[in-house]
Amino acid sequence: MTIRTILVDDESLAIQGLELRLQEHEDVEIIDKCSNGREAIRSIKTHKPDLVFLDIQMPGFDGFSVIQGLMEVEPPLFVFVTAYSDHAIRAFEAQAVDYLMKPVEPSRLADTLDRVRQRLTEKRGVEEVEKLKEVLAEVAPDAVDEIAAGDGAEPASNRFEKLINIKDRGQIFRVDVDTIERIDAAGDYMCIYTGDNTLILRETMKDLEKRLDPRRFQRVHRSTIVNLDLVRQVKPHTNGECFLVLNSGAQVKVSRSYRDVVARFVH
Repeated sequence: MTIRTILVDDESLAIQGLELRLQEHEDVEIIDKCSNGREAIRSIKTHKPDLVFLDIQMPGFDGFSVIQGLMEVEPPLFVFVTAYSDHAIRAFEAQAVDYLMKPVEPSRLADTLDRVRQRLTEKRGVEEVEKLKEVLAEVAPDAVDEIAAGDGAEPASNRFEKLINIKDRGQIFRVDVDTIERIDAAGDYMCIYTGDNTLILRETMKDLEKRLDPRRFQRVHRSTIVNLDLVRQVKPHTNGECFLVLNSGAQVKVSRSYRDVVARFVH
């Protein structure tokens, strides 16, 4: 799998340094280099890359403006590269794969590319399944119905994690999944709340959801997962929304898009 990549930075030395480090990764193909945001938008729309390393602080269109300028097209994966750490939260809110500080450390770059490869593999796998379904719909429509029925099968509980290893503050914590009360997302970082601790896990919500039993762990908001076994009260709110009160006393809002979760508590 080749990762077609564009580098965007208004400092030529920064591009050269990143290009040099990327040479160690044979599957990364640099297809273009841009020195400002407007060039980047044109290049991304033209070349449709898999990945963009994007500087934040640039004259005119900054890195966030580049992402906004691509709203009407399917965006590539983005990795922000910057000399300033104070943009980190906003970068993850923009769904960046990662956030690298200049000068980029080779080990951090390698970790980032591993995450990119995983994302691209998942994305291409979904695309292949959809193509297969399109072909089957033409030649064997009954098979498509069988696949759809199979997708709704009850998940086996032994598929899911019982313990999750979390590296945080230089230590590795082995967290019993039963003790996780809720999970909040900030880009590719997850805040894991247990009864007596809060830990930071570097993983996407989509990936983490695959590891947790959906019969117990449900998303109640775009960026929040709750352990339904630890809900002690449901408090109705306005506009069809409500709050879940957890065993710790924490209250979590359930958005209208996830009202079906609340139905599980109504008998």
